Amino acid sequence: MKSKIYFIQAKRDEGDESLAKKAEKLFLKIGLHNKIEKDSLVALKMHFGEQGNTGFIKPQWLEGIIHQIKAKTSRAFLTDTNTLYVGSRSNSVDHLHLAWEHGFSLEKVGIPVIIADGLIGRDCEEIKVNLSRVKSAKISSAIIHSDVLLCLSHLTGHLLTGIGGAIKNLGMGCAARVGKLEQHSDVHPRVNPKICTNCGICLDYCPAQAIIQEDGSAFIQDKRCIGCGECLVVCKVGAVRMRWDADTRRAQEKMAEYAYSVWKLFKGKIGFLNFLIKITKDCDCLDKDQSQMVEDIGILASSDPVAIDKASVDVVLERSGRDVFRAGYDVDWSAQLAHGAEIGLGKLDYELIKMS
Repeated sequence: MKSKIYFIQAKRDEGDESLAKKAEKLFLKIGLHNKIEKDSLVALKMHFGEQGNTGFIKPQWLEGIIHQIKAKTSRAFLTDTNTLYVGSRSNSVDHLHLAWEHGFSLEKVGIPVIIADGLIGRDCEEIKVNLSRVKSAKISSAIIHSDVLLCLSHLTGHLLTGIGGAIKNLGMGCAARVGKLEQHSDVHPRVNPKICTNCGICLDYCPAQAIIQEDGSAFIQDKRCIGCGECLVVCKVGAVRMRWDADTRRAQEKMAEYAYSVWKLFKGKIGFLNFLIKITKDCDCLDKDQSQMVEDIGILASSDPVAIDKASVDVVLERSGRDVFRAGYDVDWSAQLAHGAEIGLGKLDYELIKMS
């Protein structure tokens, strides 16, 4: 049986109220509201946008969805996780300030924002998956302890994974910092001695005592490093750098397996909306405004993360007449979809049901 994907055409210039009604209609169509009980903790997983970025899903577009969820439970919250890189989303204090600046305040949206992995990305638990790339996924605590999950994704291109949609939002976005590092790289971070001030903070935070001071700079000993990523965030000058995985297929497969760990956790109490509005070459982590690669298309909804990403890309490619994602970065984005289908995360076959 094919997975059902519900689709409504939508554009930014039609106004916030119209977009909110369309998103609400799609949310009700996938039936996730029927899985919410009176005391359910409902996490709305999204991306609040980086400083200067304008492509993120706007809080006004979620008013109808939030209204429907609040009619079921008073325990709903918006959430995201802290980043690997140093910036305005690498700790919960700065992250919350940024979310509020972008309109995601309690007063405006009616539900709180909770950063799922704690103050500096340490709050996580492990989920055993025992798949080919990932044996144990390190998932943010607030995600694990929720009862229902709604994954709200802005479809974009991406430097490492080719595309960023539901699978990326679920796998990378729900992981704590140590989990993000595991997905991004198979090697340990390094210290740039030209930037390092030898302040010693990373030594204090390293749980494995893998960092030493050598020749006027911090130095990470690979044999002792456990890849937790603590040093990446606590370094105030950005001297600790992640070494990106050169194998994009491997990175995508790890991401899909992380997504599978979260999807399996919720046992059917999970849903997905993809916003195909202001589709850009890079994800919303880029700290500047970006031009869109294709005209606004609409919003898709499903209970299947693989199918909704496949349908989203198919619609974009049909509208643009070319693979705009491969044109941005020559990355075969299909690897995450194929692997997701292989491990049981979802299906590649879908039925696109158009709504108005």
